[in-house]
Amino acid sequence: MGAVSVPRPETSQIPDLPGAYLFRDGDGRVVYVGKARSLRKRLASYWGRPLHPRTEAMTLAAATVEWIVASTEVDALMLEFNLIQTHLPRFNVRYRDDKSYPFLALTVGERWPRAQVLRGAKRKNVRYFGPYGHAWAIRETLDALTRVFAVRTCSNSFFDQRARARRPCLYHDVGRCAGPCVPELTGVTEESYRARVDALGEFLAGNPKPVLQRLEREMGEASERQEYEQAAKLRDQLGAARRALESQEMVLAQPEDLDVVGMVEDDLEAAFQVFFVRGGRVLGRKGWIVDKVEPLDRGELVASFVRQLYMERDEVPPRVLVPDPPADAEVLEGWLGGRRGAGVSIRVPERGAKRKLLETVRRNADDAFRRHKLRRASDFGARSRALAQLADRLGLAQAPLRIECYDVSNLGPSDKVGSMVVFEDGLPKRSDYRRFAIRGVPGQDDFASMEEILRRRFVHLLQERQEPAEGRRRRFSYPPALVVVDGGRGQLGVASKVLSDLGLDIPHLGLAKRLEEVYLPGSPEPLAIPRSSEALFVLQHLRDEAHRFAVSYHRERRDKRALGSPLDEVPGIGPARKKALLKRFGSLARLSRAEASEIAATPGVGPELARLVHERLRSADPERGRESA
Repeated sequence: MGAVSVPRPETSQIPDLPGAYLFRDGDGRVVYVGKARSLRKRLASYWGRPLHPRTEAMTLAAATVEWIVASTEVDALMLEFNLIQTHLPRFNVRYRDDKSYPFLALTVGERWPRAQVLRGAKRKNVRYFGPYGHAWAIRETLDALTRVFAVRTCSNSFFDQRARARRPCLYHDVGRCAGPCVPELTGVTEESYRARVDALGEFLAGNPKPVLQRLEREMGEASERQEYEQAAKLRDQLGAARRALESQEMVLAQPEDLDVVGMVEDDLEAAFQVFFVRGGRVLGRKGWIVDKVEPLDRGELVASFVRQLYMERDEVPPRVLVPDPPADAEVLEGWLGGRRGAGVSIRVPERGAKRKLLETVRRNADDAFRRHKLRRASDFGARSRALAQLADRLGLAQAPLRIECYDVSNLGPSDKVGSMVVFEDGLPKRSDYRRFAIRGVPGQDDFASMEEILRRRFVHLLQERQEPAEGRRRRFSYPPALVVVDGGRGQLGVASKVLSDLGLDIPHLGLAKRLEEVYLPGSPEPLAIPRSSEALFVLQHLRDEAHRFAVSYHRERRDKRALGSPLDEVPGIGPARKKALLKRFGSLARLSRAEASEIAATPGVGPELARLVHERLRSADPERGRESA
């Protein structure tokens, strides 16, 4: 059973009702917020079964637990969200909204609203559309739509300047602005201008049909009245409206309204991407990066994201497509239906156009995730700050420009291997990577394997320091500024012992994967490094690269052993002679039953080599050896 430092409440004291609960640490800070259909059953689970390592770490950090009863499961859902937003608990999953996406916005709170491109946090009394993938896509759309709706796009300072000058700008002269800066000259009223803004909003919200029908009707009426100049103007506006529609990608044959959620993840983070589809067209998209602090499976993570998405977003479509069935799907659908005022379904598409669309959104999420990782790893300024931050956290005199990380990989007692990866200036230096086949450790012993790797590496360092600079290639002569071992206190103790035995004073630490805990020599408690810090990202990148390198070497050795042959171990038998022997005898089993004189008759194999092959195959096949005896 997992360790829990929080005193267990009496079961009879906990209501068997929906609600939210809070774990607090010794200083009263909220470290985790959860919700439950039954508070009694959910809280009892923290003391009644083994816990996930991250959950166990949370319960060890907590000192008390309390709860708040809600009237329904939907109310519990909203209560949990509000508590998380208020307290920002360290053990709850965190969403980092990508604020770089641009929106097309209408400042509906102003007397004379304007259309503009906005980024960042949303403002009050502004109606947003999108977000769009690129700012140029908005400007192209806006350029077409101002020819139809004649809504101003100028800044307020420019607007006031034209009002003082009592003269509209060139945009009014070419018919792309109604001229609200001088309404007494242009004849526009607040009511008529507001009607233009409302029509533009409906068009951008995915309801273009009334606008297109009105323009077609007015164009026909002008043509019948033989007002051909007016008809030509309306024709141009109709063309501009259709061009604006064409800039929005058509993804469904039917004019459906839905949101499509794509997700990719690794052990530490996840990336979400959402396409907002209205009338079968993609009207906007947005991305999020998620820190996976709490142990959520895919269904729970999807449910958490859907709640986050629509707590922030006012518009709820009748259908939401997701990559995995969300946990508490009925509760989510009930809550979303209440917000929309009509039914909402959350579905995983299995086939057809919607499945292809979901895969497209997933690929966009994957691309955004890769760019997020690459941006953090490749930015020189970020790397410099990360190394300086790491030095400050570890108490080092200067930034560790060369860091070595070690990992062990095995699946049982065979093919035990280790890896050493090197980062210089925060980037991998693959030419200095090293792989180790563990030789002197019987059975499966990760601590002894780590000791062998470290001892072999640093003995080489001391040996090469004593050798002349010329002569041989010096592979291990560069000392690291920091040593990182994959593991907790046990692996760190091994590193401390090896470095002490060899008289080396090199800073070192252990990085445990359980909750990205950093252990330092002589400190019983792990070092607190915020999960969002660049310093921890460098250590995680190091550890993940060492693990990848060790696992790839382990697989290589395992595959080689599985596909190997006793003939590979006979001196003088290369690929050509091996092929000739197997071709003559048909199989390794028949070759192992042959006498040395028969083997010697193979072209290219003489008596001495045949004797070595015969002896090696008999030793590899003890049953055959007993038969011949």
